[in-house]
Amino acid sequence: MGVVVWVLRVGFYGFGAIARLTARLALERGYEVVAAVDIDPGLVGRDIGEVIGLGESLGVRVSKDPSVLAQADVVIHATSSYLDRVYPQLLRVIELRRDVVSTCETLAYPWYRYPVLARKLDEKASMSGVAVLGTGINPGFLLDTLVVTLTAPFHLVKYIRAVRSVDAAKRRKPFQKKIGVGLDPRLVEEKMKRGELTGHVGFAESVLLVADAAGIQPTRIVEGQEVVPAKEPVESNGVSVEKGMNLGAKGYGAAYLGDKEVIRIEFHAYVGAEEYEEVLIEGKDYSVKWRSSGTPGDAGTASVLLHMAEAIQSYGPGLLTMVDLLPFRPRFAV
Repeated sequence: MGVVVWVLRVGFYGFGAIARLTARLALERGYEVVAAVDIDPGLVGRDIGEVIGLGESLGVRVSKDPSVLAQADVVIHATSSYLDRVYPQLLRVIELRRDVVSTCETLAYPWYRYPVLARKLDEKASMSGVAVLGTGINPGFLLDTLVVTLTAPFHLVKYIRAVRSVDAAKRRKPFQKKIGVGLDPRLVEEKMKRGELTGHVGFAESVLLVADAAGIQPTRIVEGQEVVPAKEPVESNGVSVEKGMNLGAKGYGAAYLGDKEVIRIEFHAYVGAEEYEEVLIEGKDYSVKWRSSGTPGDAGTASVLLHMAEAIQSYGPGLLTMVDLLPFRPRFAV
């Protein structure tokens, strides 16, 4: 009698650049890509193999109808950063009784900005027997899940600071657009205030994931972003920014206990920036600084999504966070 090999069937709700990259990597892993949903008329009706540049047909076409996702074991959702905008989409997948792994940044820790929607999602997912998880590279891994993991060798933690720095010229055009690369810095500031440009989304979510894992309730959360004007002409990876124009953005999120900052995360994304991640953990008895040479954002996001798509069925139903899946629980010496 032969061995039956189970093959993960993946569906995609939203088939933009990240989803298409994830689909290619899923096929490399031997998964089946059984459905894709998008509203872009330039994608609807086209074969998925053609859309992702596979060079051959998969016999599956991009659809406008979310019901096609019922064919999947797990749905990778990638449409928007804000839970209030994607909530109906997530509910539709839950109604199909399919697990969801989403790139929605505010879903990484939705109780901060959307407590009512978070509660409703948890109830709906639990009743339907499926899991819902917001994740990615940031938030989702580098400035939260990784940070929590790095606290494992510490008996007591006093302070955490994590920084990610990326050269925006090496990121895809939509990312450069949302941080205002090449525009007048004053215009970028105005557009960010009006919500026309988002910059990075997820500072508070990453901070609160760490705080949640530690079991602490911050007295306040502070987050902010600022533009990075070019002091001289800058060129990197084929992207040129004139003197005085905007290179990108720097932002941060911080958690306080009383008047004391205990967790701080920073994200620097501008043209020509050095690429690295750095995590400093100050313990009661010793401190450790960990530093990388930089993590590619798009490929990293796709990989995290696929890892979690494989694993999500092993966890109970409901609305999950990445730190729910970790065994480590840092203790703060405060």
